[in-house]
Amino acid sequence: GIAEILMNRPSARNALGNVFVSQLLEALAQLREDRQVRVLIFRSGVKGVFCAGADLKEREQMSEAEVGLFVQRLRGLMTEIAAFPAPTIAAMDGFALGGGLELALACDLRVAAASLAVMGLIEATRGLLPGAGGTQRLPRCLGVALAKELIFTGRRLSGVQAQALGLVNHAVAQNEEGNAAYHRARALAQEILPQVRLPLSTG
Repeated sequence: GIAEILMNRPSARNALGNVFVSQLLEALAQLREDRQVRVLIFRSGVKGVFCAGADLKEREQMSEAEVGLFVQRLRGLMTEIAAFPAPTIAAMDGFALGGGLELALACDLRVAAASLAVMGLIEATRGLLPGAGGTQRLPRCLGVALAKELIFTGRRLSGVQAQALGLVNHAVAQNEEGNAAYHRARALAQEILPQVRLPLSTG
């Protein structure tokens, strides 16, 4: 059936810290072993936010060596998502910045709230480069020149703009509950479900 990973770290806007990354890796490992899983949806339990990216407050406390190890683990998480043996959908009902957009890019499909899902690889605005696969996955999605422009400028896009560029599959008007992208992702998953007889390897 349809499985979901609910990201719910409201105090940090679902920022990707060490513990949170470990929890996501553990959830993926368990779901990978479940042969009943035919579609996997990533969604947020924090209104207005999909994932705010890497936890920079936590990162500030790390040594240079620890930062290097953390980036490796973050990259490993994105690789695990991309290699998941069933189709994956990111339900982006809010901000998806930096590592948050990289997580969505690691999914096979992306659905976003039209105006409230603001997304971008914003690392350049902080003197950094995307370190968790965004520099590889964004060009595959949009082409090299456009991807470079978005990475170099750190530009933020709305769901509508992202759909126009081909970054997301669907952009939907947000509802009062703030979960319109999730509902569209569920509908998409239901549409996919009958086609997936056995676990698919996509990518």
